[in-house]
Amino acid sequence: MLDAIGNRPVAKATIGDRLDRMPITAMHRRLTAVIGVGLLFDIFENNLSGTISKVLQEDFAFDGTTLKLVLASAFVGQFIGSLVLGRVADRYGRRRAFLVNLALYSGFSLLGAFSPNAAWLIATRFLAGIGIGAEQTLSDCYLADVLPAAKRGRYIAWAYTLAFCGVPAVGFAALWLVPLSPLGIDGWRWLFVIGSLGSAVVWLLRRRLIESPRWLAANGRTEEAERLVTLMEAQAPAGETRAADPAEPTPAPSAADRTPERTRLRVIFHPRYRRRTVMLWTFSVLSVFGYYGFGSLVPQILAAKGYDIVAGLGYTALTFLGYPVGSALSLPVIDRFERKVLVAASAGSMVVTGLGFAYAGSASLMVAFGFGYTLTSNVFSNASHVYLAEQYPTAFRAAASGAAYSLSKLSAAALPFVLLPVLEGHGPGALFTVIAVAMAVMAVTVLALGDRTTGDSVDGVRS
Repeated sequence: MLDAIGNRPVAKATIGDRLDRMPITAMHRRLTAVIGVGLLFDIFENNLSGTISKVLQEDFAFDGTTLKLVLASAFVGQFIGSLVLGRVADRYGRRRAFLVNLALYSGFSLLGAFSPNAAWLIATRFLAGIGIGAEQTLSDCYLADVLPAAKRGRYIAWAYTLAFCGVPAVGFAALWLVPLSPLGIDGWRWLFVIGSLGSAVVWLLRRRLIESPRWLAANGRTEEAERLVTLMEAQAPAGETRAADPAEPTPAPSAADRTPERTRLRVIFHPRYRRRTVMLWTFSVLSVFGYYGFGSLVPQILAAKGYDIVAGLGYTALTFLGYPVGSALSLPVIDRFERKVLVAASAGSMVVTGLGFAYAGSASLMVAFGFGYTLTSNVFSNASHVYLAEQYPTAFRAAASGAAYSLSKLSAAALPFVLLPVLEGHGPGALFTVIAVAMAVMAVTVLALGDRTTGDSVDGVRS
């Protein structure tokens, strides 16, 4: 095996071998469930502003620029959070970063519920975004750290299947609460309260997470890593093959390996990683056109088609049902097919169903194509999350992945300024044509530059 930048041989990483060859245990399932519930609130957050954008526009009498700032503010915060908390996770541990990110999100989301004006709302959405921005980065890296190689894709997809229940939850909760004022408080404000209190509960659950044994071993805390892996092996079902003999612990890294140099982001431009970094950054910038371009703007698209707020929320909620269904459908295929091929194929399906949605002549066809779009987009999303987490070694995986994720958030923040003028000036057909071009370029880039990763150990990243 080579070190983080591929320069010299190092001792065999037996902690990683044992984790990769371990059967699925009750602890794996519990960790996956806790991560999935936390991701649910990340998904809830990412779709919240877009889902209620028309309501906010009416309540606060936003002009066009202010609406774009409201939609963009959370994503700008997520850009910063993904960069900063990814570095925190590599330096101080995955578990500690999890606690910081949810605490920030919960607090500022609650403050957002009491927004008296647009400036307050934009500020609290931005600050809540800093907290939740690293959630997907941290979750993907953590699960990639602890799950066996052969089951990694399937169980990360399970976590996201649970999480994507948050998308229709936003839609139906908005449909139910927006026309009401429980306790004399506007219905949309309760959606922020739900996000805040729910994430506070998840914060309590995550206090009991174990630290990543791979991260511990990579940072010289070998005894702790050994103890956790042994505990996980002890839970393996009787009669199932276990990992290699644990007698030889992972050697502690040298002092040079533990220096800050190891986790500086410039390592991702080393010749060994340069091609995959270009691929991931291109992917991150363009993929959000297809994913968030629909999810965050669908109420605006429906308004452009002539539907009022209540009807638009109802149709939005119905199309959002495809998110958890698509995530569930990815489970039997995500470890069977090569990850980059699955990403490209599902992106192509999004292009077809998106154009169908844009040109649908009836409400039933529109809902059918919208459901198909969200379904295929979550096959795409799950394959993408697993694929991104497989690109870099443990020592700087969270920071490097966070850099790529941060670009997707910055791109998502720009979407209202790019896509809304297209929608307003040229209609849904032009909007989805722009999305189709972005997704096509992204798919070609992944196929041309991406490595094959399905079934490989994350400790044995291909050179």
